[in-house]
Amino acid sequence: MERTGEGVCAPKGFSATGVACGLKAHGRRDLALIVSKRESSAAALFTTNLVCGAPISVSRQHITGGVARAIVVNAGCANACTGARGVADAERMCSLVAFGLNCPPQQVLVASTGVIGRPLPMDRIERGIEAALAEVSKDGGAAAADAIITTDTFPKTVKRVLSVGGHTVTIGGMAKGAGMIAPRLATMLAFITTDALLAPEDARALLRNAAETSFNRLTIDGDTSTSDMLTLLANGESGAPALKPGTDGYARFAEQLTDACRELAKMIARDGEGATKFITVHVSGAPSNEDAHLAARTVAESPLVKTAFFGGDPNWGRIAAALGRSGVFFDPGRLTIRVDDLLLFENGMPAAFPLAAAEEKFREKVIAIHADLGNGNGEAEVYTCDLSYEYVRINAEYTT
Repeated sequence: MERTGEGVCAPKGFSATGVACGLKAHGRRDLALIVSKRESSAAALFTTNLVCGAPISVSRQHITGGVARAIVVNAGCANACTGARGVADAERMCSLVAFGLNCPPQQVLVASTGVIGRPLPMDRIERGIEAALAEVSKDGGAAAADAIITTDTFPKTVKRVLSVGGHTVTIGGMAKGAGMIAPRLATMLAFITTDALLAPEDARALLRNAAETSFNRLTIDGDTSTSDMLTLLANGESGAPALKPGTDGYARFAEQLTDACRELAKMIARDGEGATKFITVHVSGAPSNEDAHLAARTVAESPLVKTAFFGGDPNWGRIAAALGRSGVFFDPGRLTIRVDDLLLFENGMPAAFPLAAAEEKFREKVIAIHADLGNGNGEAEVYTCDLSYEYVRINAEYTT
């Protein structure tokens, strides 16, 4: 398994760039463009927040055709809660890119991230798209990944490689996200490219399955964004035979796609706004996998649990309390809780452990919570981070 920073340009036939058009301060890149040299099978998942951005509405319409050539993304302004003007601006972004690529506007997807309720400065956007069309290249993956970030502290990219029918198939991806993260059937902004040959319906199935155990297992603060979007473009440039359900190549591709999405999701959790710790919550012994996910997410989104880990305070009772209010049925007398390998609670009673050992575990930078509910075979894990003073500062001053 290969991991590099080439991102969306790693597969054959894809190019990208990131340019500065004045939406972010200090001349930082804020507009990204991803282009496939040929029509690609396209799939996407979007936020389930009813208050969604104009780019979501436009891209939802465009993706129905199952084909795309490009994705244009701006950071610094979410173009959400902007009414008819916002929709017109999102459509204008697609039209400008389509004109430059000589393709239908419906083959361009659009995404925006940033402050809600402010219209896009289209004069700057138009200049940025013109510059991006001129600069797009095979070497532009890193610049594109940099352009889409907002409060992130680092760009997030992945690459995976596998062999199918004697041909090398590559998956590349990039994502952004640090706050307002609690995906529901979608994600923050994440873009996956591949030179595999896929039918649009297979691309949709693969993407949904990959998201379910990666981005949909991620939470920073329990807030689902207005702008969440996850896309997959497959252009077939590898020369490998079409990947069909039920074949070995399809199964291995699905595994690599899910692994790439999971790595991006973990990067986002590690980079949560103000985060000092990466936390995995693993719940087993639930009545079903869905119940395990609900219980794990309740723990992961508990402010009391998250602040305890930030402070290195071994207050494990908060974990038990979060599980108990999750809505998942279990007998507390059969509950077991561990942090990493340290047993804290067993069969309804506190375990005998040295307090100093628990304090040390809660102060680690990478932490795993294990909870066994003792009521079935369901299990799931959720990725999150701690809740710090810095998170409060960032979001208390976000627009000022």
